[in-house]
Amino acid sequence: MTPENIYTLETIYTKKVSVLKKLYIFVPAMEKINDILYKVAGLFRKFGIKSITMDDISRELGISKKTLYQFFTEKTDLVNQVIEFEMNHTKSCFESVTQLGKNAISELFEVNRFMVEMMKRNSASFEYDLRKYFPETYQKILQSRRKGMYDSVLANLKRGKAEGLYRSELNEEILTRLQISRLENMYGDPMFSISDFSTENIFKELFIYHIRGIANEQGIKYLEENIQKFDYSEIEIFKHNREQGI
Repeated sequence: MTPENIYTLETIYTKKVSVLKKLYIFVPAMEKINDILYKVAGLFRKFGIKSITMDDISRELGISKKTLYQFFTEKTDLVNQVIEFEMNHTKSCFESVTQLGKNAISELFEVNRFMVEMMKRNSASFEYDLRKYFPETYQKILQSRRKGMYDSVLANLKRGKAEGLYRSELNEEILTRLQISRLENMYGDPMFSISDFSTENIFKELFIYHIRGIANEQGIKYLEENIQKFDYSEIEIFKHNREQGI
């Protein structure tokens, strides 16, 4: 083996060690950031955004402000990172939930169950503060929600048709937009209060109403045979969060 080859191997080894050291430092740092974001999200839902300061956050989390500012340049940066973390976390949970459905109708029930839990976690003051003081971030959330709903509803309609549970002639695109419009307008309608959305009753009726409008005879039969078996008990991830006070 030539000196050149030995030098090359040593260089590669040194670079590998360097990369591993960086990874070793980076991974714990990311875990620390995620832990902070997870807990701060709970504080924002509980107290709102505007009323809580960086001093409050450091005190509630039991860390120094110096540590806090190692990860976030200012409160606005913290808010934006919390929202980004929440959107990614929600998306991940939602994807896991949709996989629980044995078929399109069962999947839609799991989605409704997920929405009930999400509404229970919803905070009026959190939403208000985002809308008033962080309008760009709030619009980003709305766009993310709409895209998530659109993709989910459209995929479910296609799955139901493929499984022979939904009407073969239904227009997937039109029905997707109708469902999103119904959900968005209903949420902002003064006829419904926040408490209405925090129980399963309204989502259960909406679920049945929607299925009866899109299902064929086989789908209706499955719904009627299984509606009493659908379980609205708390989803495990939300139960864990509640027990942790998050």
